[in-house]
Amino acid sequence: MFFTLKKVIGGMLLPLPLLLSLMAAGLLLLWFSRWQKSGKILISISWLLLLLLSLQPVADRLLLPLEKAYPTWNRSVSVDYIVVLGGGYTFNPEWAPSSNLIGNSLPRVAEGVRQWRRYPQAKMIFTGAAAGNNPMSNGRVAAMVAESLGVPDSAIIVLDQPKDTREEAQAVKIAVGQHPFLLVTSANHLPRAMQFFQRAGLNPLAAPANQLAITSPLNGWERAIPSPLWLSHSERAIYETLGQAWQALRGDDLTSSQPGE
Repeated sequence: MFFTLKKVIGGMLLPLPLLLSLMAAGLLLLWFSRWQKSGKILISISWLLLLLLSLQPVADRLLLPLEKAYPTWNRSVSVDYIVVLGGGYTFNPEWAPSSNLIGNSLPRVAEGVRQWRRYPQAKMIFTGAAAGNNPMSNGRVAAMVAESLGVPDSAIIVLDQPKDTREEAQAVKIAVGQHPFLLVTSANHLPRAMQFFQRAGLNPLAAPANQLAITSPLNGWERAIPSPLWLSHSERAIYETLGQAWQALRGDDLTSSQPGE
């Protein structure tokens, strides 16, 4: 129940649902109250914020500080495990395996497989519980994609009980002990994930994937025209900022806790 409540509240604080809610409140004030000016102000501010968050210069400026915390991993330090954290997914057996990984998940798995080809002696660990009534867990679907890309089943471990990053850190601690490992997740999620794993008494090597904030050249119209793509970048920045605030508020010490606690 708490996990679901956390997800619902967090989801409603993201830009699109929050700003649409504020616009709806403004419309109610305009149509059904005497506070016409307040309604106009609320709608105008919400519209302006939605516009700004849908522009590439604004969205990627918000996202970049999170993503530049760790560089792409191309070092040659020996590792025994490559841990790929779960993300968005579904499962439709009629689809190509990679189509079942949504949003941030496929780039994470692709980077994990790239790293495994650099460290073929390492075991790949995929994490993530089943979502809703899905018959397949997040970790298992990611593992299926890795197998379709050439990783043998003997090199794969699936941890399909953890529901969030905190639980993933606890489960990985049991699986890897003090062995050196790469931690693969989205670049914007990595600062928060590293904190969870370090608080669990682990020393992961950061391997970012799915970098989104663009600093290389773009066409002028791509920077000037609002787009749902750029809004999604703003959403990631705000989502991770909320996550970091919640993480700081909880201040968990995970060194002695067990998964699920």
